Amino acid sequence: MAIRLHELCGSDPARVFSPYCWRARMALLHKGLPHESLPWRFTEKAAIADAGTDKVPVLRDGARVVHDSWAILEDLEDRYPGRASLFGGEGGRALARFVAQWADTVLNPAIAALIVSDIPALLDAEDREYFVRTREARFGKPLAEVTAGRDERLEGFRAALLPLRRTLSERPFLHGATPGAGDYIAFSGFQWARVVSPLPLLAPEDVLHAWRGRLLDAFGGVARAVPAADRG
Repeated sequence: MAIRLHELCGSDPARVFSPYCWRARMALLHKGLPHESLPWRFTEKAAIADAGTDKVPVLRDGARVVHDSWAILEDLEDRYPGRASLFGGEGGRALARFVAQWADTVLNPAIAALIVSDIPALLDAEDREYFVRTREARFGKPLAEVTAGRDERLEGFRAALLPLRRTLSERPFLHGATPGAGDYIAFSGFQWARVVSPLPLLAPEDVLHAWRGRLLDAFGGVARAVPAADRG
């Protein structure tokens, strides 16, 4: 039975946008594992209840069910050791874990503060009500206020990416000559923004823009083919 991956989408099932789902999708592509995408929406929690979670990604591999993007990456690496390695050894696994922790606590929250108000327009009515209610409770303010003044804040966001920029000015990918788990984890936040928001997080002349482009074009351009608000 083919691997199946529950992925968050909007009213358009092709518009997969969760950064955590993109981590899992890029990992499957890296491993060269055939899989089926199962579009999932915020209010379809019953579809993944057997996984013991109410969030995606959820990966189904035969009778095996795995949730949480990091757990999925580790499971794929350990379950398919004969396929291309995501980590390149235990040292690479530890470094990828650091990138995941940084993305979860620094990068993605900073991106959310710039783009979260763009997401409701991509959702159907039921999901839109759920998303606005839960995210406004999380932020403690209307979503429009969360992203207010974002054009003025964009340069500060870009400046904070300096460590990533310096690293990628020395090599094409975080993992070196070819991409690995750390690249997919960091890239997924930028892909999230690209799919849901017209705000150009990265300037065209930025080395990070070129790095993102290489990953958009990887695996036959799967990531670039997804409908996106930012076509830059």
